[in-house]
Amino acid sequence: MKFTDGNWMMRKGVRAAYAAEAYEVRAGAEEVTVLAPTSNIRHRGDTLGGPVLTVRLSAPMDGVIRVRISHFEGGVDRGPHFKLFPDAEGRTPSPPTPSPSSAHTSEEGEGAHAVILTSGPLSVRVPKTGWAIEFVADGKVITRSPGRSTALMTVDEDKKYIQDQLLLGVGENVYGLGERFTAFVKNGQTVDIWNQDGGTNSEQAYKNIPFYLTSGGYGVFVNDPGPVSFEVGTERTSRVSFSVPGDVLEYFVIYGPTPKEVLRKYTALTGRPALPPAWSFGLWLSTSFTTNYDEATVTSFIQGMEDRDLPLHVFHYDCFWMKAFHWTDLEWDPAMFPDPAGMLRRLKARGLKICTWINPYIAQASKLFEEGKKGGFLMKRPNGDVWQWDMWQPGMGIVDFTNPAATKWFQGKLAEVIDIGVDALKTDFGERIPTDVAYHDGSDPVRMHNYYTQLYNQAVFDLLKEKTGEGVLFARSATVGGQCFPVHWGGDCWSDFEAMAESLRGGLSLCLSGFGFWSHDIGGFEGLPPEALYKRWVAFGLLSSHSRLHGSGSFRVPWQYSDEACDTLRFFTKLKCRLMPYLFGAAVEAHEQGMPVMRAMLLEFPADPAAHTLDRQYMLGESLLVAPVFSDHEVEYYVPAGRWTSFLSGEEIVGPKWVRETHGFLSVPLLVRPNSIISVGAVDQRPDYDFADGVTFEVFALDDGVTATAVVPTMSGGIAGTVSVTRTGERYEAKVDGDVKNWSVVLVGLGEAGTRGLALRPEGGASSASN
Repeated sequence: MKFTDGNWMMRKGVRAAYAAEAYEVRAGAEEVTVLAPTSNIRHRGDTLGGPVLTVRLSAPMDGVIRVRISHFEGGVDRGPHFKLFPDAEGRTPSPPTPSPSSAHTSEEGEGAHAVILTSGPLSVRVPKTGWAIEFVADGKVITRSPGRSTALMTVDEDKKYIQDQLLLGVGENVYGLGERFTAFVKNGQTVDIWNQDGGTNSEQAYKNIPFYLTSGGYGVFVNDPGPVSFEVGTERTSRVSFSVPGDVLEYFVIYGPTPKEVLRKYTALTGRPALPPAWSFGLWLSTSFTTNYDEATVTSFIQGMEDRDLPLHVFHYDCFWMKAFHWTDLEWDPAMFPDPAGMLRRLKARGLKICTWINPYIAQASKLFEEGKKGGFLMKRPNGDVWQWDMWQPGMGIVDFTNPAATKWFQGKLAEVIDIGVDALKTDFGERIPTDVAYHDGSDPVRMHNYYTQLYNQAVFDLLKEKTGEGVLFARSATVGGQCFPVHWGGDCWSDFEAMAESLRGGLSLCLSGFGFWSHDIGGFEGLPPEALYKRWVAFGLLSSHSRLHGSGSFRVPWQYSDEACDTLRFFTKLKCRLMPYLFGAAVEAHEQGMPVMRAMLLEFPADPAAHTLDRQYMLGESLLVAPVFSDHEVEYYVPAGRWTSFLSGEEIVGPKWVRETHGFLSVPLLVRPNSIISVGAVDQRPDYDFADGVTFEVFALDDGVTATAVVPTMSGGIAGTVSVTRTGERYEAKVDGDVKNWSVVLVGLGEAGTRGLALRPEGGASSASN
């Protein structure tokens, strides 16, 4: 929110009260409190009025500083609040032991400070004269809140906001803030943290996250589920301004210095994703949204995939598995699906997993509406009426998940769906949450607007975990902590190359906001994609963490186009299955360390300035570079320093350089990082198999004197074994530890271009091999 009118004036109706000095400092056992009057105190008479801001500084973990700025502190705390330090299933365990920290006052003289609080490599300083909050790491100020930044803003006499601003250095870029489809670098953007169903071609977002990281080596998390407003180099071109309505603003500065370390700390603070089961990484096929389908239609699709040797792993029933006007009653439409239990048994006998679409919005025609009304399970207006409107479903109400009884009721209805064979649930919507309501638990409806999706997704995740042992969502909306409940997808996009690119921008921004797993509608949602777009999006989709064919009014089966479309889908689906030992290892890293499977280039190459703005390519795990082709044939992408190798062709590209290439539809720039081992599985029909049996370790561009290593995961997320390959001159030696069977090592690039070179295989079950 902008409060100023240029550099000199305030906007009409705005009155600013800026922190002016550190008048009093109190050091406690766990925090330092600074009283900051908003005018300089010249004599005792100046202490007789306000406002005065209270600034509390603390260190919840190593390398993280918490700043809490408040005006009045007597208000009722109605919640909700983000859970801090949750486990991988979104629950808050016992509070962690705070990081050891120290606070002291510096010596008198030039540069003296009222207080310095230190947490590991990060310190915060508040000067004795004037006002600033400085964050220092490695002997330098990484950012600071200068004078006329920390403030109470009053608008139109009665609306209060707390604001702070942090400086941006020359050339410093800002990233993240959720799944944003606007420009990847957020400098120059106004970002309002307010979940909305705006599609992928607007500034609105389904997943708004009040966290950003910068190329300056730190991140900032505003700990408020309400409507946080960010002005990223807009109100003041060299500052990020953030404000919240009310009397309290709390934020965390998280030091890296690398962006990976920032994400590790941020996800330790707000939660890391559960590990999705291996089957979820396979190909999902949807009925699409408004298409007309029944069991015969579904069976024809599945048989069509089988007849064409197109591996399929999950079948998804979208909205019209339920009767029109009756969403969400969670009952199969008897006219279209007279025997749902038998149908699902028949599909599961083919080795498929099943997903169905759900929604927390209850149409008035649904039999659940009357149940929810009588039980008090639906949101109410302040006068006690059920909150209703006609958008999306006529007369719909919304489940009030702040009511434990309502959550249990909704879970009970879902349990009946799961019990007949459903394995995963697409938790759609959760963004259109009204604010003119009274919640069961008294929560602030404005703060609950964004947080509602967390309660919704957690309720569904918990039930799936209880009933199936695996919590697999396909969620559209999210807030901070939503990363604990994978998977998420990018929402409604058009069927064109521009939408394909904006989808990737949104995914990369989300993955820089703490989310480990992300997907999108292959081919686009709205409209029938042209064949070239469909085939290009297939390659992009199968080289994403999760892969779903889905549309709006048209099906996404490839034979509606051509044999070449089938060939493309077959090729990339089988490629992903073979890459599962490598990809699932990246998934385990996301679960354990908070590193996303799909990584913006800056995450792996922060020291390369050319990587800082790249948004049309990404790293898939640590070692694979993917550059989707956003045209019929041509693609341009950047290759960082070193000897990179095409995984598909074996050709070598030496970076740093920009490359322009032409690719057929069975090809895409898929490069392997130097000194890498890619674990390739022996199975190309399924994503869930014994990754350690028959695995081939492909070694790329190994330098003399270097040892490369790779871990083979189990499907439960453990370690089946490890491989290390060492090069000494022209001699290569491989050693494998653990329960790895029938393995081999292939040295790529030793033979002619486009071939796999020398193969090292153990003899007689040995754990090592050499040439």
